[in-house]
Amino acid sequence: MARKRENTAASTSPEAKLDFQRILPIFVIVLVDLLGLTIIVPLLPLYAASYGANALIIGILGATYPVMQFIGAPVLGRLSDRFGRKPILMVSQIGTFAGFILMGLSGNIWLLFAARIIDGLSGANISTAQAAIADSTTEKTRTQALGLIGAAFGIGFTIGPVIAFASLAASGNNYHVPAFVAAACSLGSFLLTAFWFKETLPAERRGKDAHRAAVSFGSMVKAISIPQVGFLLVLMFVQQFAFGGFENMFSLFSLSRLGLNASGNAVIFVFLGILITVIQGGLIGPWSRKYGDRWLIYMGLATLAAGLFFMAITPNQPVPWYSKAAITAELTSTQTSPGEVSAAKSVQVALPEDGNTGALGIIWIVIALIPATIGGGVLSPAINSAITKRVSLSEVGGMLGLSAAFVSLANALAPLIGGAVFQVLGSSAPFLLFALLAGVMWVLARRQVKEQPQRQGEAAPAAVGTPAH
Repeated sequence: MARKRENTAASTSPEAKLDFQRILPIFVIVLVDLLGLTIIVPLLPLYAASYGANALIIGILGATYPVMQFIGAPVLGRLSDRFGRKPILMVSQIGTFAGFILMGLSGNIWLLFAARIIDGLSGANISTAQAAIADSTTEKTRTQALGLIGAAFGIGFTIGPVIAFASLAASGNNYHVPAFVAAACSLGSFLLTAFWFKETLPAERRGKDAHRAAVSFGSMVKAISIPQVGFLLVLMFVQQFAFGGFENMFSLFSLSRLGLNASGNAVIFVFLGILITVIQGGLIGPWSRKYGDRWLIYMGLATLAAGLFFMAITPNQPVPWYSKAAITAELTSTQTSPGEVSAAKSVQVALPEDGNTGALGIIWIVIALIPATIGGGVLSPAINSAITKRVSLSEVGGMLGLSAAFVSLANALAPLIGGAVFQVLGSSAPFLLFALLAGVMWVLARRQVKEQPQRQGEAAPAAVGTPAH
């Protein structure tokens, strides 16, 4: 009975309970910032297709933002360790705002590229927010708190596509309007950061570690050799390559396989967002406390591989309301800046033929989304949580910056490779590739991801938050 009381007291100690009041400003800021991203994601491939881009060019466009983020985010993450989280968040939000404004004003594919370059170079929003989360949590609550960042993604992917759908409907499928709405969301995020967010990194903890991991590509390679942490960084890269590749290629896949336009894809992304919200907002916390990060990693890889495989074999059946003429007219309509006129471009993406319409394809892909989203929803917070538990507190910001760099590298390569494979081998091939990689990593993770080693000098579980050695 005494042991039971001790366990109950431990489970209700401050170290074991997440301080939602402290996390709330970070969550809301990330959510508002992500609204801009999630408004654009469902329609960016179709935006590019309206300018005559093929699958390869669309893949290159999808890679532009993460390539620039790969360059900028680790540096900004290190600067957040030195100068604090708040000023870096504000700088990144200004860049995001400028990128969306330029996207809204674009009249050709090249301005779309320029917009993504500007946004990417300043894109440290999420990694800096993750560092702020780590500043504000203990090891027992960190996975749940990082899962809330994922829940912000989920809510964003629910509300953002709804806003995209509404703005497209109100503007007659004018793709510029959602970009301006996304810019307004980014401005809102900046104002929230300026007036509500309180700095989470005290001045006395800034820039104190002389042995921080560098942010060059060479030190990323070197980080792979770090015991326990190195494989987790590789795992972060591969799972993001698979899940991020799926997100980047999905609108193009559904256009080619099911004949879904921007509005139809927005509705699918609403469903995706609901799934992510439920998983990362309601399930990952209890799962983490009951089973631990390692179990989440195993389960996430298995479900991701299964979901992507079944998505790849989606029946080639257009939705019941499909009309090739209507889709072609939407994509070849004038997509210019307000008041500007240009010639319509031809569509370079293969569209389904009329006839043989039905509900099987859309039902199949919706069901396949469930395991794929469960896997993608749990992996990133579980891996990042496992990483933070294996480094010292002073290294957390830098390691999350490195993790973000691996994510950015994966996000850069996935649309490039996925777009090329799509162009050469067909729409199913990228998803088969992503599923295979997730399956291989599941096998490797069973051998490589070990339980967290006990810290030196740690005599009992009560020593939560003790820096790793």
